[in-house]
Amino acid sequence: MRSISSFNADERKHTNTNTNTNIANILPMTTPRLLKHHIPISKNIQNVVHTTREHIKQILNHTNSKKIVIVGPCSIHDTKAAVDYANRLANVQVLYPNLLLIMRVYFEKPRTVTGWKGLIMDPELDNSCKIEQGLCMARQLLVDINSLGVPVGCEFLDTISAQYFDDLVSWGAIGARTVESQLHRQLASGLSTPIGFKNSTSGDIDVAIHSILSSKESHTFLGINSNGNASVVQTKGNPNCHIILRGGQTPNYFKHNVDAVSLQCISKGVQPNIMIDCSHGNSQKNYTNQHRVLQSVCAQLQQSKSNIIGVMIESNIHAGKQNLIQKEDLIYGVSITDACIDWEETVIMLNELNQNCL
Repeated sequence: MRSISSFNADERKHTNTNTNTNIANILPMTTPRLLKHHIPISKNIQNVVHTTREHIKQILNHTNSKKIVIVGPCSIHDTKAAVDYANRLANVQVLYPNLLLIMRVYFEKPRTVTGWKGLIMDPELDNSCKIEQGLCMARQLLVDINSLGVPVGCEFLDTISAQYFDDLVSWGAIGARTVESQLHRQLASGLSTPIGFKNSTSGDIDVAIHSILSSKESHTFLGINSNGNASVVQTKGNPNCHIILRGGQTPNYFKHNVDAVSLQCISKGVQPNIMIDCSHGNSQKNYTNQHRVLQSVCAQLQQSKSNIIGVMIESNIHAGKQNLIQKEDLIYGVSITDACIDWEETVIMLNELNQNCL
């Protein structure tokens, strides 16, 4: 087989009419190294991220009794509102000594059919898909939030984008639509953050358990390096993974669900560390039910030793959701994806959870 370097100039000029027939354009982008140089991370932020990751590992190893709370907007579409929300979290952190508060900062949205794909993919909210601009905005926002002493949690959807901001993320999730994807299991095996795997949209628990087992192993796959070059990526495996119950066709946050999942985990050699998502299938897609889910979690924490390590809450400055039609008409602090509880309700729920972790 001839080496790539042996091809002569005439062969390199030859046009292959069988490739990229459905591609409209391929645009070069800045590299992860250049973006990280342009928007650097300070020593203080490095400490926030490192310390939070260590605390999460301690919680997973049951040497820290705090409960993890992933709380924040369903998705970020307005960076000003996101910083506003982060400031509110920063101001109340001290009130909840039994909780490890991590702001939900989701930039990428998996769509069942179509729709807005998130700040990274479409930062102008107009389907212009200025992805490089989105990556810059995302990284700068993560710097701004971490600068307030508020750690960040993200869902990893695209298998390349993590290279641009992974150093600023304290906790990560693999969502219900990608939990069965081998690409995302491989990605998780190399990420530096603890990772939560959601059960599938149908409610299948095994796929999340299999993801945990797979991500603990080393993998070799195609990716990019910090210079943006296509590379062979070899991972060590990620030992800090856990399951997230988000409901399916029916909710799965009740005690009998948690007990059953705990037994499933143990039978397959997985530590039964369970996070409860108060939204999605567990709220039956009604944001006002999130408080009801949390109350069940609190009751379980009070009744007996529980394998519940934390919760997820979809919360924004104002309640509900709005449709993205004209971005100029959007109401400040209201979600454009899943509906969220408002800040006032969030504080009530955090108070309840903190008190029931004693």
